Amino acid sequence: MSIERIRTAVGHVVLMLGVLVSLFPFYWMVVMASNTTPDIFSYPPKLWIGSHLFENMGKVLDNIDFFGSMLLTLIASLGVTVLVLFFDSLAAFAFAKYRFPGRNFLFALLLATFMIPSQLSLVPQFVTLAEFGWIGSLKALIIPGAANAFGIFWMRQYASGAIPDELIAAAKVDGAGFFRQYLTVGLPVLRPGLAFLGIFTFINVWNDYLWPLIVMTDPNRLTLQVALDQLNGVYGTDYSMVMAGALMSVIPLIGVFLIGGRHFIADLAAGAMKF
Repeated sequence: MSIERIRTAVGHVVLMLGVLVSLFPFYWMVVMASNTTPDIFSYPPKLWIGSHLFENMGKVLDNIDFFGSMLLTLIASLGVTVLVLFFDSLAAFAFAKYRFPGRNFLFALLLATFMIPSQLSLVPQFVTLAEFGWIGSLKALIIPGAANAFGIFWMRQYASGAIPDELIAAAKVDGAGFFRQYLTVGLPVLRPGLAFLGIFTFINVWNDYLWPLIVMTDPNRLTLQVALDQLNGVYGTDYSMVMAGALMSVIPLIGVFLIGGRHFIADLAAGAMKF
């Protein structure tokens, strides 16, 4: 056996081990969700999927408005994702391909916001939204997340290398303005970067707990993560029920990741072939 084949085989083994390590937390969540709470704390622990999965899921549906909270979370996640993709890519396109006074200073100021903990902005944002009368509404979940520094930074770095200056120059010769250049030249090339940013943003908003806990004051209108927190009892917790709820909340994210990841790889390969 040649050295090249040995390296390939070792690489495949390492990748398989990495996949198994990555998938084990999800498998363990299924194991806990399909057993009872005493089974979870038994020794030695049970490593196989049990027979109580649907029973535990039924308990989740009995204790919280799961599908109502999921719908609210889905609307908020989609709204924030769409706004982030538009505003962040638009700003990134300007930073990457246009020269204007103060560009470097504004981008440095944008990067400086990474050093500010997000918790420091909770009170000012809440006060501002209270002045607008948005507390308890979907606008309080969507508008504050309409743009973020990470998305602009990521898309700017991607656009700098992915969009040739010759395409921008050709579009200008054809008489295209800024928005037409953005729509016809920038967006088609930026699709792989947008796919990653969309997946990243959607998952972050879906899993957000602190901000919805603060601004959604109506107990009948809670996001999924806040609603799942209600499964924790004051004097005792049915951990199998909690894990069943966590499993139910993760299933949509897996679908989003699979769909978005497929488009990300396809667009990346197509872009590589073009260039």
